[in-house]
Amino acid sequence: MKGNHASSFARLFAWMSFTICSAAIAQAQQRPLITEDVDIIPPGSLRIEAGVDFVQKARFPVSGLTGDLTRAGVIGINIGFAPNVEFQIEGVAQNVLSINSRGTSAIPLNLASNANSTSDIGDFTLWAKIKLRNETRHAPSFGFRFGVQLPNSNQARGIGLNQTNAYGQILFGKKFGQDARVNTFANLGVGILTAPTALFTQNDVLTYGVASIVRLNRQFSLAGEVNGRASTRPGSGPLGTESQGEARLGMQIRASGLRFDFAGIKGLTKRSPRSGITVGVTYDTPSIFTPAK
Repeated sequence: MKGNHASSFARLFAWMSFTICSAAIAQAQQRPLITEDVDIIPPGSLRIEAGVDFVQKARFPVSGLTGDLTRAGVIGINIGFAPNVEFQIEGVAQNVLSINSRGTSAIPLNLASNANSTSDIGDFTLWAKIKLRNETRHAPSFGFRFGVQLPNSNQARGIGLNQTNAYGQILFGKKFGQDARVNTFANLGVGILTAPTALFTQNDVLTYGVASIVRLNRQFSLAGEVNGRASTRPGSGPLGTESQGEARLGMQIRASGLRFDFAGIKGLTKRSPRSGITVGVTYDTPSIFTPAK
């Protein structure tokens, strides 16, 4: 009897492992990228992402600080509400800046003159993503995502801006190759950024992202992207809303029902960090609730 129970448990465990692994391959697989995929996670399920970023020569024009930044707890929580609707929460639990240099600050700072580091919570963003059109043989999938960034940070710490910003993005996606091995997707949108040092002023920036994930086998995938924003104002735009961009190249590794990832980061504009790395892990839950209809 005990042998039968053990055999049944082993078969159940194997079936669950296969189901989780298959679902992970079929669904959108985003980390370590920040460009948004069009695909939606299943209704009633959650995607939980956590990671750490290390970037060199991060620049903060408003506070005048420059240094090496650690983003500890880069968090993402996605919730499937319908076959074509997803809600997302993303942000950073703690930013820690090792200060290399201090320039002129445009705002009062709560830092000692000889401080060699500062830390603060990151600003969190709430997103809603809607998939409007499925991919066909000749045409890409199509969707829309809009979000609001909340003022969670303390600008006096010199890292965050403590501003409310709004975003809207059009999403595209197309898969190529045998068994849709190559997943390509792109974002194009607008960000309405509050100027932190000027009253009644904002900068409408163009946001963009082009990314691809190439599945090498059931365990390994190669991931790369170019992502950023471009100021629409003459010159560099209002302080704190300048153009930024970065390229990422890395891998995803599936093991034990989780998806681990790592990537190198290269800044593409003079206001972007010079370089860095990111590492993280993603867990896709099975369906844990039934959305209202």
